[in-house]
This record gives sequence, structure tokens and C-alpha cells, in this order.
Amino acid sequence: MTATRTEAPPIAPTRLAATDLDLLLLIRHFELALLDMFGRGELNGTTHTCLGQEYVPVALRPLLGDDDFVFSNHRGHGHYLARFNDPHGLLAEVMGREGAVCQGVGGSQHILRDRYLSTGVQGESVPVAAGVALHLKRTEPGRLALVYLGDGTWGEGAVYEALNMAALWGLPLLLVVENNGIAQSTPTVAQLAGSIGGRARAFGVDHLRVTSTDTEVVRAALTPVLRRVRERSTPYVVELLTHRVGPHSKGDDSRRPEEIAYARAHDWYARYAQAYPEQFGVHDERQRAYVAQVVADVAGRPASDWAEADRG
Repeated sequence: MTATRTEAPPIAPTRLAATDLDLLLLIRHFELALLDMFGRGELNGTTHTCLGQEYVPVALRPLLGDDDFVFSNHRGHGHYLARFNDPHGLLAEVMGREGAVCQGVGGSQHILRDRYLSTGVQGESVPVAAGVALHLKRTEPGRLALVYLGDGTWGEGAVYEALNMAALWGLPLLLVVENNGIAQSTPTVAQLAGSIGGRARAFGVDHLRVTSTDTEVVRAALTPVLRRVRERSTPYVVELLTHRVGPHSKGDDSRRPEEIAYARAHDWYARYAQAYPEQFGVHDERQRAYVAQVVADVAGRPASDWAEADRG
């Protein structure tokens, strides 16, 4: 079965609680700070920001428990910050400084902490999460395994092997698809036959498409989904039509100018600033200053010791 929750009026986002707005803005300014540091040559390697998609993990944050497993991907900073609210640890990980989540071994993409794992290997997390979901079903009923994946990951065969087993065994597995319409540099319409909903239905897995970028609307739509996954121990695919405001990585944006303008016009950040300027201004400045403090703090730390990582 496929259902669709449509977008709230674009000029009237729901007024958010301070905690939700602060978290959204923390993620936004963290990502902007990373791009700025890369631009100034202060960071090595690569990174993939979630600019424009911050509301997805923020909407899910209160729906997840500490005993649930979360599997993230290469565009996972927002997923991590929504889970742990730990910008110091994440930035230290990206910079390879003391206090890093994984002692600087994992970098931007590969993070392991408690019941959270991110990887840059697309599609890998789905079968791993299916195995975890089987374990949870047997030993911790009521818990679930959630996987964040993009629309491009639906080109990976491992996704379908995992969906088959999840449906066959009745696993508490939730796939949250952040469909931003472009798989790195290939438009989704040029690489995906059929639809994500159709592919879920092929395995007898229910599918919900949410078109809103309003945090409260998304949360309300997903609340019964997570309840169902927990109570019935059944897989589910949620597809969120979202907008990637930033480049794929640091400066590699292959979209036409009008496509980038469209994504920016639908960005929650500008819409919320326009709707609630007084509330937004205070929180935006506070989180901008906080992230600046985090950057100054972490940049002043010595390099992390990989020997600590070797000892686990």
C-alpha cells in the first residue's frame, strides 16, 4: 500500500518549539562552517552536507529511543547531531582532533557510536540493518532499526535482498528515503525506473510518501509509521521528497541554475525566517555563535591519537 502526505502551505510553516528550531539551526550552521573551512583549506578529504534536509532527522528525533538502531550514510552529519547533539565530537572527528567520536579514524562519513553507524558505502546499511532488526525482534521486541538512504541507493541490489528478507521474516526495519531528486550528479528521473513506492510494493512492504518540509508535518506523518513498525514488527518505507540546497560534496553541483534556485526557494530555512522573523533571528544568531565557538575550540585541540582507536 502506498499513501501520500502532501505539503503544508509553503508560506506558512508550523511555528516550532525552541528545541526543534535550535537543533535545525545547529545542523545548518555546522554544515555551513564545514564548507567554509574546506574552502579555506583547513580540512582534508571530503564531506557531504545535508543542507536543506535538516528537518528530516529533527522530525524523527523524539520518535526514536536510545535502544533503537540508526544507520546513516555519507550525508549523515544531521543524523548524528539529531541523535547525540554533539557538534564538538563530530567536528573533532572530521578534523582528526582530540575528543573525536572515533578518534579521527572515521572522518566525515564513517561514524560508530552506541547504536549509531554511518557509512559511505551506499546500500550496505540496509542488509546490515535487516540483520540487526532480526536480532531486535528476537531479543528486544518493540525496538527498531532505521536506515537513512538516498534515492540513488535504490540502484543497489543489496537493498532488494534486504527488503525481501525483511518482508518474509517480518522485521522491524524502517527505511527513510531522503529523495532529493539527484543521485550525486544524475537526476533521479534518469536513473530510477518506476518508483520507490512501486519497488516497495513489489515486496509487499508499505510505503508512505511525504512531500512537506515542515518539521511538525513530517513528524505527525511518521509517528504512526514508527508505532506500526514497533508493534507489528513489519518493515516500512518512508519516502521524503526533499531538496538538496548545497552541492553533492564541496563544490561539485552539476544542476542547472534554475534547479538550484528551485531547491533554494523550497528551503525550510528561508521560509521559516520569513514566517517568524523575531523568533528565527534570536535562535539563528545563537546557533551561529555557538558553532563558531565549537570551531574555535576544536581547531585549538591537538591531533587525535589513533592508538586509542586501536584499543577500541
